[in-house]
Amino acid sequence: MAPLFSPDGATLYVCERFNHAVSIWDARTGTRLAQVPVVREPVAAALTPKGERLLVANHLPHGRADQEVITAMVSVIDTTQRRVEASLALPNGSGLLLGIAVSPDGRHAAVTHNIATFQLPTYRVQRGFMNTSAVSLVSLAHLRVINSVLVDEEESGAATPWAVGWTPDGSRLLITHAGAHELSLIDFPALLARLERLPLQPVAGERSDGTLRARCAADVPADLGFLHGIRERIKLRGNGPRSLAMAGGKAWVANYFSDSIDVVNLAAPRGGTASVNLGATARMSPARRGERLFNDATLCFQQWQSCAGCHSFDARSDALNWDLLNDGRGNPKNSRSLLHAHRTPPAMSLGVRASAEVAVRAGLRFILFSAQPEEVARSIDAYLQTLEPVRSPILEEGRLSAAAQRGQRLFADPTVGCARCHAGDLFTDLQRYDVSSHSWQERPGLRFDTPTLVEVWRTAPYLHDGSALTVRDVLADHNRKDRHGRTAHLRPDQVDDLAAYVLSL
Repeated sequence: MAPLFSPDGATLYVCERFNHAVSIWDARTGTRLAQVPVVREPVAAALTPKGERLLVANHLPHGRADQEVITAMVSVIDTTQRRVEASLALPNGSGLLLGIAVSPDGRHAAVTHNIATFQLPTYRVQRGFMNTSAVSLVSLAHLRVINSVLVDEEESGAATPWAVGWTPDGSRLLITHAGAHELSLIDFPALLARLERLPLQPVAGERSDGTLRARCAADVPADLGFLHGIRERIKLRGNGPRSLAMAGGKAWVANYFSDSIDVVNLAAPRGGTASVNLGATARMSPARRGERLFNDATLCFQQWQSCAGCHSFDARSDALNWDLLNDGRGNPKNSRSLLHAHRTPPAMSLGVRASAEVAVRAGLRFILFSAQPEEVARSIDAYLQTLEPVRSPILEEGRLSAAAQRGQRLFADPTVGCARCHAGDLFTDLQRYDVSSHSWQERPGLRFDTPTLVEVWRTAPYLHDGSALTVRDVLADHNRKDRHGRTAHLRPDQVDDLAAYVLSL
């Protein structure tokens, strides 16, 4: 993803999303010069004007999901040394990073992302109670995050901030909202000045005015009115604005679902918007319409989030725990990938929804807080049923490695017992079991749905509460009672082989 040429055109940088790395290529010979590991799922990148640094947006947090602080990071790569110079943590709950850009003067970078309030039960959505949308600003002189600013407003979410960029003179910062189908134009010098005026901590003796207005720098990521007066919010004609460019005094916004480009006159943005269709309008298939609706935050009350707000734009997972109310409070569960959800009932970790069809309709009602016609749910069903697994990146030329082949034999061995529950082409028997993975907050004896192992390599962290960072942790550290297969008698190298096979599926 996100291929970028160096300023002289001699070097090509490519984000290898599922290798968790950035590869560096000689653009003239096609030779790979280096592969630089980053944090997790790099999806976007930006170079400084002279090309000495590459900033990389890591899509998901890396770590256990049962921790108090969980956040995704921006990796800063020194392109001369071809190594990570810094990893910059965003505010707690940050994830689903999608866009990153460097200012024309090379002094700042901006990255778009969600900030999730994953610590609280999901009993409402307004005022960003579950998810807010943000842009984080980075000082490239000091390699630190200056602050994270919400692009929502108090009664109107700006879901799925995606593309980001500056006007050539650096006077305005532009952000597309792919879920709300909008474009934000922010007075960038005014934003910097507003941030610089805030003290780091509240002034002693100053009383709160009873609002969430930021009184210090630490308050900014919760202030839904911080951009008031310095931002124009433009409703676009297209659907799914995911890409952005500036030229000729205009912003050119590419819309993923409407196959169109919005052209916004930056001198008169509200009255100067045109739309260019890229071809004859084709009738959407039910699945394509379902994908559009899955990513459409206008279905949600006050457009705070779409289905993609917790499952990403490709219907997998945000790697966070959420305390949904479908099984009581105080027992958060890790977001599950929706791949094969319709083929592996029941839904949810405890099987509280009889099927994915039931879960889709419950999600519209209790997560988006919206009443939608049945056609909407049927279209989303159709989309999810078309999802295909991505081939595991640890396969060697599409085949199991030697270690994975040894692990395959262990997986099928009755004395290990993995294949008893993880059976068939989808590696699940569709049953629920007590695997002793309940937390101290939950009653013993809970029976958990046997998940499919297809594409499990990309769904870390593991177990219903995200308490296992790796598959190996599941098989070893979290399997003291031999409930996740009988592995206690295996040597460490055999556990490694078994993990290699599971990660190859």
